[in-house]
Amino acid sequence: MTRLEQVYRQEAARITAALAARIGDVGLAADAVQDAFIEAIEHWRDGEVPPNYGGWLATTARRKAIDRLRRARAGQEKLALLAATMTGEDANEGAGVGADSVDDELLGMIFACCHPALPRESQIALTLRAVCGLTTAEIAAAFLATEPAMTQRLLRARKALRAAHADLRVPDPDELAGRLAEVLAVIYLVFNEGYLASAGRQPARRDLAAQAVTLTRLLHRLMPREPEVLGLLALLLLHESRAATRFDGWGRLVRLADQDRARWNRTLIAEAIRLLDRALALRAPGPYQVQAAIAALHAEAPGYEQTDWAQIRLLYDGLQALTPSPVVLLNRAVATRYVAGPEAALAEIIPLAAELDGYRLFHALRAGLLARLGREDEARAARERALALAGNPAERELLARQLSF
Repeated sequence: MTRLEQVYRQEAARITAALAARIGDVGLAADAVQDAFIEAIEHWRDGEVPPNYGGWLATTARRKAIDRLRRARAGQEKLALLAATMTGEDANEGAGVGADSVDDELLGMIFACCHPALPRESQIALTLRAVCGLTTAEIAAAFLATEPAMTQRLLRARKALRAAHADLRVPDPDELAGRLAEVLAVIYLVFNEGYLASAGRQPARRDLAAQAVTLTRLLHRLMPREPEVLGLLALLLLHESRAATRFDGWGRLVRLADQDRARWNRTLIAEAIRLLDRALALRAPGPYQVQAAIAALHAEAPGYEQTDWAQIRLLYDGLQALTPSPVVLLNRAVATRYVAGPEAALAEIIPLAAELDGYRLFHALRAGLLARLGREDEARAARERALALAGNPAERELLARQLSF
């Protein structure tokens, strides 16, 4: 990864959030930040990043936004707003911004992007673009769409936000509930992309995973008795507790069954269990609480095969009732393999083939079950299919290693 790529990952979301909060336009802010990085590429030709690169980029992005607003007839009001919020310290912007302020701005952008004026997929796509800093091409790949089609979807989403006069701030506590489900969904999606990247050269993006945890903690402070916020925070912390064991010294993916449980972070696990207990005591079950309960059973088991698989299978039944999905049924089949054997598990996933043929984990699980049943030729074909669909380098390496045996 180049130094400029590192700077982009560190600064793009923060600068976009701060600029969007000033001008009230997520799309314009994102475009201005992209313009600023293009100018950085032109000015930093020797690869040397200036000492206060955050301030340089923030100042350049604001100037680019002003240029765009001056060219647009409808931009006069936003231009006046931007000018009114500028101070003599703006040239040093980025040097002393508090973490709490940055997180507030990011969470405000998530709430803005989760505007009911937008379809759910557009909410998620715009959040990935504006909050996570993913490129349009990366988002298109995640949605199995073409880049031009995703560009148009993002443009429509930005126009819809402008038309709705979306307020780029964290709403008052009594206004949060109306958008909470989508906010939780996009934060979880941010975490998933950080936990195991969908594509690219790095298998995981720790910056995104950490950002998702921070945002969920902030949301928990805003809504301390909301069961699903408690459930999501518990779930993320349980996943984070295993982060140090998910890759070996060579950067290869380590399966849950093979991870060194002695290295799991017991402090995070204990915090997550306390949060989950508080959520369950509120007696308002939801999908994040159920997923956290499943993760807790894994965290508390002395070994993979000693996991309470029967209870996990029951929890997946409950999750399927709350949020029906073939992926939930696929995950339940993993538990079925230990409760009733590989043949029963294989019988459960066969009906999912039509819906999940393009999903790598379907073929990976099917390969494992077929291998257990001694059907090696079919298992190899399933692994090859999973490998063809996998975009994560560590995941591809693991599948390739299994094929070599």
